[in-house]
Amino acid sequence: MLKQRVITALLLLAVLLPALFYPSIEPFAGLTLLLIVAGSWEWARLNGCGPRASLAIGAGMGGLMALFWLGGGLAMSLRPLWLLVGALWVLLAVAMLARGVAGWSAWPGFLRLWGGLFLMACAWLALVQARMVGLGFLLSVLLLVWMADIAAYFGGKSFGRRKLAPAISPGKSWEGAISGLVGVMLLAGVWLWVDGQGESLYARLWALGPVLAVLSLVFLSAMSVVGDLVESLVKRSAGVKDSSALLPGHGGVLDRVDALLPVLPLAMMLITI
Repeated sequence: MLKQRVITALLLLAVLLPALFYPSIEPFAGLTLLLIVAGSWEWARLNGCGPRASLAIGAGMGGLMALFWLGGGLAMSLRPLWLLVGALWVLLAVAMLARGVAGWSAWPGFLRLWGGLFLMACAWLALVQARMVGLGFLLSVLLLVWMADIAAYFGGKSFGRRKLAPAISPGKSWEGAISGLVGVMLLAGVWLWVDGQGESLYARLWALGPVLAVLSLVFLSAMSVVGDLVESLVKRSAGVKDSSALLPGHGGVLDRVDALLPVLPLAMMLITI
């Protein structure tokens, strides 16, 4: 399993890193759009769609987003959209996590399917526009999510006692979540110390004032956990362990990007308020 994970990760990096660092946005936008197509296919399967319908939905989502891109949508100011998506993620977190696994299947199927697809599309738009803001900004957002996840894992392993959401994700603990937040704060502090006047998310938040910066980082760290829990809840409702087997050793695309889905649009929301 470890060998598979390493090989898959290296192959993904070999494809994504050149596109990420390429001066023009097109290669990165195109490659990440393929991830959205795959994620949409997985989401359709998790919500009861058959094989053909899931493929059609994934391809249709890709086509719609490509048309939006070709129509100049990526260059537009999407501030109202980020505010809407931010509110939706907060409401979703409260509603879904309060109702639990059993409550998910009680939601109308149309709402579950298309609501998730809409949020994935918004995450892709936020990802590409974050890259347009600057490479340093996008990397700072990605590293926030990865730091929160890594620090939470090791903190939970070392100190975890009180379960965060045992019915949804038994492995997560409050101690792990707090460790993730501490890791994010340390990352932000080091980044500001090294590059305090740069284009990173941390520098932009710090420019708004220390209190707002700290509260924003707490909020983003918490929402990264929410993204993970929401996907775990949906998978439990569907009775599967992974969203798919597209990425050997890692599961599916949604298993890798779940925490990013809320954080990317919320980060864009915070810098455009």
